[in-house]
Amino acid sequence: MTEPSQHRIELNGASAQVDDLRHLVQTNYGHFSAMQVRDGGVRGLDLHLDRIGQATRELFGTAIDREHVRACLRHAVAGSGAPLSLRVNIFSRSLDRDRLAQPAQPDVLVTVAPSPSPSTAPLRLKSFRYTRDLPHIKHVGTFPLFRHRRLAQQAGYDDAVFVDESGCLSEGSVWNIGFHDGRGVVWPDAPQLAGVSMQLLQAGLSAAGVPSTLQRVALNEAGRFRSAFFTNSSTAVRLIAAIDDTELAVDRELETSLFECHDSNPLQPL
Repeated sequence: MTEPSQHRIELNGASAQVDDLRHLVQTNYGHFSAMQVRDGGVRGLDLHLDRIGQATRELFGTAIDREHVRACLRHAVAGSGAPLSLRVNIFSRSLDRDRLAQPAQPDVLVTVAPSPSPSTAPLRLKSFRYTRDLPHIKHVGTFPLFRHRRLAQQAGYDDAVFVDESGCLSEGSVWNIGFHDGRGVVWPDAPQLAGVSMQLLQAGLSAAGVPSTLQRVALNEAGRFRSAFFTNSSTAVRLIAAIDDTELAVDRELETSLFECHDSNPLQPL
């Protein structure tokens, strides 16, 4: 039997047509969640579904059926045993741009692609003073994120990390940042998205008895930490070699330990 294509786009559990996507292209309003599928399961699936439910209520004024979302995910990966990367976009074809206060029925768009092979090369980051609109929501307003990443790369760095109005580090372009002080992990206490991979790491660290705390991390004090790393849906852990001119230790033992903490969370069946 031929393996089904790993590149698919489905809307509400059926193949998406051009007209189905017209509203998505013309009205850049909605939110999404991205996840990796292994053996028909996702680590932190409940966290993804919680995120989708909360953001849908806030952005569209209505509830979304968790089981409908799961059914859409199952249909999108049906017949494929390969590792897959899924992106779930929630938008609404019934949204009236002139009457945005009215509740709108959500649509579920699932994009399927092969899982990426993440790089293990440590990152060098350039800091920028910036805070996302509605930082607690993984919304589709990503233009400023990629613009800042582009500016960082033009300056000779790999990616951008953001600093809030008080001069404290918050999050990266499309990822969360964590620090290690030689004893445990410190997460920035600043406006940011509570990323699913970050939450999985926090749960794994707790189960392993490793301290994991939330603190204000001033940009000019980043050097007090021994190491730093980033985490997001496609790369559970990637070490950070420098923030601006501050060099950080590239600790491969820490990297291995963090991966183990992340992967200690069980796969949840779709």
